[in-house]
Amino acid sequence: MKKILLIVVVLGLSVNLFPQTKVGTTIANFLTIPVGPRASAMGGAFSAVANDATTAFWNPAGLSRISRSEFTASTAEWLVSSRINWVGIGFKLDDDNAIGISINQLDYGDEEITTAQQQNGTGQFWSASDIAINISYSRNLTDRFSVGGTLKYISQNIYDVSATGFGVDVGLLFFTQLEGLRLGMNISNFGTEMQLDGKSLLQPIDIDPSNAGNNSNISGQLLTEAWSLPLTFTVGLAYDAYKDEDWLLTLAGDALIPNNQTTYGNLGMEITWGNLISLRGGYNSLFKEDAVEGLTAGIGLQYNFGGFFAKFDYSYAEYGIFDPISRFAVSVGL
Repeated sequence: MKKILLIVVVLGLSVNLFPQTKVGTTIANFLTIPVGPRASAMGGAFSAVANDATTAFWNPAGLSRISRSEFTASTAEWLVSSRINWVGIGFKLDDDNAIGISINQLDYGDEEITTAQQQNGTGQFWSASDIAINISYSRNLTDRFSVGGTLKYISQNIYDVSATGFGVDVGLLFFTQLEGLRLGMNISNFGTEMQLDGKSLLQPIDIDPSNAGNNSNISGQLLTEAWSLPLTFTVGLAYDAYKDEDWLLTLAGDALIPNNQTTYGNLGMEITWGNLISLRGGYNSLFKEDAVEGLTAGIGLQYNFGGFFAKFDYSYAEYGIFDPISRFAVSVGL
């Protein structure tokens, strides 16, 4: 009964967290880019699946449920020639406790600087990148109920202008009395506002242009606004629809309520044979206004070498007018 009351309280609080939609008014939106080809191939419906190292991103409560310590490195070409990289480790302390350390990075690459006088380029280059360094902890409170959290240090850099902030994720994972049915909930990116500051915002200014005799090169600073993080509440279900000695079929669905766009849903499935090969499919961003995401698919290979295992995962996702996104990941576990 206490568990049910806790779930009701969390759902009730989530209503107050999202009183209005603020489209396009958040910073550090790279924090919402899906991580890992396995979850991406399942349409991003992963908050209740949550059983590998990437669960530190999707629902940190699942870290204490991974079967053994696992390291994962993932990379993908993202939109408009940028690249999204994620590396993380989930480390089992004992049967009921686990910690995770992960780094999430979006690299925009280098671009030549142009000016009104040198429109073909100055020979100098500017770059931009975003990074989040995360520390997670998860604990099994009972044999069915787990909680977890992630603390994030977040930084965005555009040429010589930057912003930093801190965020927190809080997740719950509940194994229901119906065999194979799991409920996951996660509130992500609850934290400080971020404000850009740096050298390029210092500009010469004449404080009284209507009168002569002033110094027109006094340094002034352009003041930027502070923006909130992309806060998102996620609730999901996962169900092992079929399971025997060789086959496992998992169906999953997530509902997401972000503070910077409309509510939407993700659907996914995974079928695994012999704990060796997995086929995955899904659909991302159902009911989202002006969504460019769509169908997803992927494959995973895993082999156990006794004391450790190795995995390779690949996913393919449609992105409308943009090029499709392919993700690759290599994982090892002890």
